[in-house]
Amino acid sequence: MTAQRNPSSRTDRTEPLLPRPDRTTAALRAAVARLAPAQLPEMERQMEEALSLAARTGRLAPLTAFLESWSVAMEIARTPATADRLRTAEYTARTAAPGSPEWRTAMEEIGAVQGEARRALAEG
Repeated sequence: MTAQRNPSSRTDRTEPLLPRPDRTTAALRAAVARLAPAQLPEMERQMEEALSLAARTGRLAPLTAFLESWSVAMEIARTPATADRLRTAEYTARTAAPGSPEWRTAMEEIGAVQGEARRALAEG
């Protein structure tokens, strides 16, 4: 899921557009609404799917995975320069020949951006 950013009057694209949201459905929904409103239906669909699976299995893992996934997406989306890095790498991964040096570099960049977001979230 690639985050889209709202236009900002900020000149420093490395500054977050909003504070890091809590890992709650309400906080993440508000962040998605602000940073990537076109993704709200997908978020809602995934949330319903996670809730349904959790109810059927009696396990919290689907909810935890949902919150983690959208937390990472919003961590990336809230900083325009980081969101741009991800979009560029995703575009290259879609358009380059699988296995080519360009494709491998793009896949490494996607992993790096997501890894940086996960580390930032872990550090709090």
